[in-house]
Amino acid sequence: MLSSAAIKQHAAELGFDLCGIAPAAAFPELRFLSDWIARGYAGEMDYMEKSAHVRADIRHFLPSARSVIVMGTVYNTEPGTGNWELGAASDSVKIARYARGQDYHKVIEDRLLAFVEWMRAASDQPFEAAHFVDKHQVQERVFAHHAGVGWIGKNSCVINPELGSWMFLSGIATSLALDADAPALDQCGACTLCIDACPTGAIVDAREVDATKCISYLTIETEGEIPDAQRAQIGNHAWGCDICQDVCPWNLAAPVTADPVWHGPQRHGMPAAALWERSDDELHAMIKGSAMTYVPLSRLRRNLATIIGNSGDPSLSAVLDRPGRGIKNAARSALTPAVEDAVSWARQRLAGLSG
Repeated sequence: MLSSAAIKQHAAELGFDLCGIAPAAAFPELRFLSDWIARGYAGEMDYMEKSAHVRADIRHFLPSARSVIVMGTVYNTEPGTGNWELGAASDSVKIARYARGQDYHKVIEDRLLAFVEWMRAASDQPFEAAHFVDKHQVQERVFAHHAGVGWIGKNSCVINPELGSWMFLSGIATSLALDADAPALDQCGACTLCIDACPTGAIVDAREVDATKCISYLTIETEGEIPDAQRAQIGNHAWGCDICQDVCPWNLAAPVTADPVWHGPQRHGMPAAALWERSDDELHAMIKGSAMTYVPLSRLRRNLATIIGNSGDPSLSAVLDRPGRGIKNAARSALTPAVEDAVSWARQRLAGLSG
């Protein structure tokens, strides 16, 4: 018989840093999703509403599910917390830590497939299984909590007392009846640092995030123009945002992973002006193999123009005239209405500073 202890041991051998097991139950927390969508917090993420029925019960994802194995994978490559404050004017881009290495969807999915293959070889009984990473229709945070992997923090990230919150969540729903772990104990206490630090006020209440205000949503999910009221708040975030994790006390001593797949090529900290001048082919080469390839390149262009506008350096306005260094067809991603609008906004903002 395949034991929970054996499963956890093999999870570690495959590179997972945490492993816990939850029952495949319809936990009350799963029902909050429908309220969250009804409040308009999903914004343009129509797929959330379309898949809400499946996400409400793991047995809609795998009808025979009896247990949910949840894994946590540390992706932190930077000791301590980052320089999260908007601070002095700069066009040095910020890339969320999760996107600095290889595409976690593929890396973790490959490990999960290997995990299921091992389970089938090790089990003396047939079973059904379905794996999930965040592209699948499972509320993995809820099961991570009930599997003892960590509690859901006030910023909606799962926090482990030893590893912090810099971790990818994934798992396997299975028809096997496995010994479940105790749910994790909530240890946020009275702390509100993540809520207070969010520059856009996206964390409207403990464990309640209005995605339409979140910098991660604005820089990645939003297809068109970034709303005027939030452009300045983007600061120099080119892709995603880590502020609510940077300020979390549980991340002060968070471990750094040695796994080479999360140590990618230089993206974070590069000048937005220099990136703006790159051709589309050069930008593609920079983000190749990462999670940044899931949306059109024009969104990165839009974000770079916004960062230049937020830089506080009027001399950078001239850079906006030469996307892709002016090479014909080298920067087609700059020709979309959203990018052109961001360029116009950036020029006006910088012109106001030079005057």
